[in-house]
Amino acid sequence: MGTLKKYLIAGILVWLPLGVTVLVVKLFIDLMDRTLLLIPVEYRPEQVLGFALPGLGVILSIAIILLTGMVAANLLGGKLVAFWEMILSRIPLVRSVYSAVKQLTETLFSSSGQSFRKVLMIEYPRKGIWTLAFQTGTEMGEAQEKTGEEVVSVYMPTTPNPTSGFFLMLPKKDVIELDMSVDEGLKMIISMGVVVPGVESTPGDEKKT
Repeated sequence: MGTLKKYLIAGILVWLPLGVTVLVVKLFIDLMDRTLLLIPVEYRPEQVLGFALPGLGVILSIAIILLTGMVAANLLGGKLVAFWEMILSRIPLVRSVYSAVKQLTETLFSSSGQSFRKVLMIEYPRKGIWTLAFQTGTEMGEAQEKTGEEVVSVYMPTTPNPTSGFFLMLPKKDVIELDMSVDEGLKMIISMGVVVPGVESTPGDEKKT
């Protein structure tokens, strides 16, 4: 029974990551393929070739993003974007959502930004209990003035789903900066602490009793 259990665990460790990876990639490709709906019906691959081409939407999406970037990067494109943003800023609900998403996107993709560049260790939900968090900013404005000390903003994700979590403002002296990368931190959170950076494991390893 011990040998069968070892083989079963080894098989799960091979197939489970592969299956999840295939599922995620398929969902991503299916989502991107929806951009093909922008093409007139008579020119879509299934009409021209007689069959669908999975993944063609990914190529089309990348082409659209690159073309948009090329247009927005020049002077005329910049004026068009500014005009478009001026229109959106006049729509009550839309302007709030658009400005928030735009600011978040610019912060995340800025090469000089500090968002999600550092992995921190914080005490939560009480002292003596530690968890991982990601630094999202250091300029807290009024929070710095009211508290009278240096405060950092952090995002503490939940496990195993890191897309949900909590926003916290903590004194800088109460956080510990780790050397691990953001990717390593995410792996540790998603795996619920099973995958630890710097610790290698092999399929089928078990504790010997």
